[in-house]
Order: sequence, then structure tokens, then C-alpha cells
Amino acid sequence: MAIIDGLLQELEMEAQTTRRVLDRVPSDQLGWKPHPKSRTLGELAMHVAVVPAAVARLASAPSPAQIPEFVDPPCPQHASELVPTLDRTIAAAKTTLAVLDDEALTGPWRLMRGDRELFTLPRAAFLRSVMLNHWYHHRGQLTVYLRELNVPIPSIYGPSADENPFV
Repeated sequence: MAIIDGLLQELEMEAQTTRRVLDRVPSDQLGWKPHPKSRTLGELAMHVAVVPAAVARLASAPSPAQIPEFVDPPCPQHASELVPTLDRTIAAAKTTLAVLDDEALTGPWRLMRGDRELFTLPRAAFLRSVMLNHWYHHRGQLTVYLRELNVPIPSIYGPSADENPFV
């Protein structure tokens, strides 16, 4: 099995979990945020929905790659936009990454800001850290937002206080 196969399997498995979380986002609370410095619920949920494709595009760029100016997509008007957006971003990430072979994933890949090197590491490590771990981090933040709004939290890696798939 190629390295990308394992990453894509994990992406698909975690996308199923992320869909369950995004399904719980209430449309009438999209503008809510827990703190003035925080994103709104809608902004955070949309960020969670778009991360995989955005990171996949960056990771597939030739080395050295220039870090893009990251601009979050606009807050959705309705929560019903979130899962279709996630589905599109997962499909785009899979298509973008499927062409990367083990050599492309394990060789040194550089990310630059202008003339300054931000880091050099294998693409596979970048994908693991930013496309996946970064994504899980923000999904976890989203569950805290939902808890604060008294929205039942779905099972993620096991039972939540609201849902137990093992009973």
C-alpha cells in the first residue's frame, strides 16, 4: 500500500465523523461566539468544512511552495451549506492527493514566505500535521462551541455524554 492510501483512508474515515459534527450546527446560532477573539460558530464550522482541500492544494504545489494568504470563506447563511461543502472539499482533496507517489510524499518539501523558508519536511508529514491534526483540532473546538450552546455532541472516538454507539 502506498503512503497516500493510508492518508486518504484516514481522511475518509474522519470525514464521516466531521459530517456528524457539522450536522449538529444550528442555523440560528451561526453568529454566536464564545469570546470576542474567537471565530463565530459559522466561521469555525466553515473552516472545518474547507481545511482538507485547501491544505491538499498547498501540499501538492511544487517545492519550494509559497505560503498563500489564507482567507477564511464567508460564514454560511444556513448550516445546511456545511456538509455539502465538506463533501466537495473531501472529494477535491482526494483528487488532488491521489496523484502523489511515495517519492513525492517522502522527499523534502519546502514552504516559503517570500525569501524566508518557513520549514522543510516531507509532504506526508505536512499532510498529517496540518490537513489531519489541524483539522481535528478545529473539529474539537467546534464540539466545545456546540456544548456551550447545549447541542448534543455526537460520538467521535467513542461515547460522548450525549451519544453512545456501543449500547
